[in-house]
Amino acid sequence: MPDKTQIARQFIKAIPHARELGMEITKILDGEAEITMQYDPRLVGDPKTGVLHGGAVSALMDTCGGAAVMSHPDAPAGTATIDLRIEYMRAATPGQALVARATCHQITRNVAFVRAVALDDDTSRPVATATGAFTVEQA
Repeated sequence: MPDKTQIARQFIKAIPHARELGMEITKILDGEAEITMQYDPRLVGDPKTGVLHGGAVSALMDTCGGAAVMSHPDAPAGTATIDLRIEYMRAATPGQALVARATCHQITRNVAFVRAVALDDDTSRPVATATGAFTVEQA
């Protein structure tokens, strides 16, 4: 059987928007994933403050959630986002990388449920949290 974590890593590398946003998997194992996205001025949503656009944060959390599902021992194949609810808690600090951490905490025959958080260097205060539902594709 192929290594699911290696498959998830290859899948993320193959996603054009993940490459363009500079996403890098830093941890992936048994339903948990961590992806880092370095600060990039091209992703700024407010030129006056240098704060990253919420869409970049959203893409990071969505991709991390999918990676968590793909690495889950009970997920037989790929996945796609069904629903993703993001709560933005504060602006990401300009100049700092963002780290998303996601856990696939429940999986059924057809749906996987994920919780995620996005953090910058101030790990005591999340930039955003998310809950999501993802498809569980049968092999």
